[in-house]
Amino acid sequence: MNIDVKIANYLDQEQAKDIGYLLDAYSQDQMGGSQPLSETVKSNLASHLSKLPHAFSIICYVNKKPAGLVNCFDAFSTFECKPLINIHDVVVVNEFRGLGLSQLMLSKVEEIAKSKGCCKVTLEVLEGNKVAQKSYIKFGFAGYELDPVMGKALFWQKKL
Repeated sequence: MNIDVKIANYLDQEQAKDIGYLLDAYSQDQMGGSQPLSETVKSNLASHLSKLPHAFSIICYVNKKPAGLVNCFDAFSTFECKPLINIHDVVVVNEFRGLGLSQLMLSKVEEIAKSKGCCKVTLEVLEGNKVAQKSYIKFGFAGYELDPVMGKALFWQKKL
């Protein structure tokens, strides 16, 4: 089995198509909301990401088939006065789960974070996604809290 993990080239037509395919697979999964992405999103995502200097993606192929994706954004920690990377999406296609692909992709993200002098890597995970939580804990992630008395941070949203 050949596993290839690399920084995605948003301008490469094949990789751009694979990014749309992989994120759509995630979106259709229960953990992604169980809804397919629109054709507009699938066909334009990589192009729009390429215009964001603070965005990068890690793409994984198994035997040249798109198998995994991690979308990331550079951000900044005001408490540390250092850059950080926020992982926005982690995708492993069903047929490739159990191969350790998330660990390989997270390792690549960490390598990039260290090269940029980041103080941390952040991500959010659904309460019910125990498989992903186990993977993230294995990699060294933990709940975020400043003071145990105040509890762990919650990730909220307001749709516009």
